[in-house]
Amino acid sequence: MIRVFRHYISTAFLSLSLLETVIFASAFQAGNLLRFKETSDIVQTSFFIPSAIFAVIMLVCMTGMGLYQRNQGWKTAAIVLRLTGAFLLGTIAMSLVFYALPDLFIGRGILGFSLLFAFAGTAILRAIFYRFADADKLKRRILIYGVGKKAQQLIDLQDNEGHDHLDIVGCIPMGDEQQVIQQGSLINLDIPLIEFVNLQDIDEIVVAPDDRRGGLPVDDLLDCKISGYEVIDALTFYERESGVIKIDSLYPSWLVFSDGFKAGNTKNLTKRAFDIFSSLLILFFTWPIMLIAAGFIWAENGFSGPIFYTQIRVGAHWRLFNVMKFRSMRVDAEKNGAQWAQKNDARVTPVGRIIRKTRIDELPQIINVLKGDMSFVGPRPERPEFVDQVATSIPFYSERHRVKPGITGWAQLCYPYSASEDDAARKLEYDLYYVKNYSLFLDMLILLQTTEVILWGKGAQ
Repeated sequence: MIRVFRHYISTAFLSLSLLETVIFASAFQAGNLLRFKETSDIVQTSFFIPSAIFAVIMLVCMTGMGLYQRNQGWKTAAIVLRLTGAFLLGTIAMSLVFYALPDLFIGRGILGFSLLFAFAGTAILRAIFYRFADADKLKRRILIYGVGKKAQQLIDLQDNEGHDHLDIVGCIPMGDEQQVIQQGSLINLDIPLIEFVNLQDIDEIVVAPDDRRGGLPVDDLLDCKISGYEVIDALTFYERESGVIKIDSLYPSWLVFSDGFKAGNTKNLTKRAFDIFSSLLILFFTWPIMLIAAGFIWAENGFSGPIFYTQIRVGAHWRLFNVMKFRSMRVDAEKNGAQWAQKNDARVTPVGRIIRKTRIDELPQIINVLKGDMSFVGPRPERPEFVDQVATSIPFYSERHRVKPGITGWAQLCYPYSASEDDAARKLEYDLYYVKNYSLFLDMLILLQTTEVILWGKGAQ
């Protein structure tokens, strides 16, 4: 993993994106050569600007289809489907570019061969990548200090889809810590730690004891650190590998001394400008969809009743505001009081189920963003009744309100819809990651990947 603007990105997928950029940037030149059999017929012109535009568009489409995310898995059918979708979107986008800027048009024949070259090149590169990326020699070899519950959580993480790049060599006991891991994962050192690390070709040591009061082997760990080996704690490891901050292992001093939680006038101004630009751009493209959705909602209720739904939510620094959404539930949905939304909720109307699945019901919140109550990207705004309920039972829950809530966010991308306190706790781990590591780059990445949520219905209820 490598950190780009405070967000961890897989070096393997970053390298893959750079190689694919080369393919996209050279596609038009290759298409020109493939289009004409006779050398004298080859178009003698510069493809620099169209190639640059095509490369940017395809990288955006590939990112939006989730093709640079490790947690999507490597199943062939899903990859082909996402890759096809990315190229269809890219073709449409390039057609719009040529329509708006006819001077850049390169001819249908060259465009067709260029797309064919780019698709074939990307498919072949992906086949090679997925063939060798999970080879044992490419896996990151991890040594864990600890044999308790935290160590077992790290071992379980290795078995999750999207973490095939990890190879946990084993766990070293610390003091009198109660052993939870299986005996096969236990390592009893009979040589100095630095020698074992050298012999086993260890890449990283993760310190994960259940209780640190027994003391750490500081001298051994320092020896490894100074010798060039990575030594990190379990919280930082989880933050890097899963994009979460584990609240069951979190302690205040880690938050105090870890990097992140940066603020400032420049950063706030940049985020506000991004919010306004993104909101106006989305509004420009979606206003016809919003009109159609409003019509269906109105017709579904016999051409009467409210189209919009307003509700009090908790904003930044615990300030209350009225959020606006398209109504997706029956008018009397909360006649018995506030309730968590459930999977296959019976209160959701037929039209409401569709607009929830496609996230159309969230679009009126653009007004909240323009007013300054929300950001385009941020933690999901919650109701004060639920905030009061879970803040007393979930540690650090109030910290998610340090920033403005958002229409979309890191937690919405990575975790299904909240339907209980336990779900709220899991989503908080993603929200804390966002609050800690916010950057304009992360906002743009989330916005692009929200396309995947809309297209595939991920996380919607």
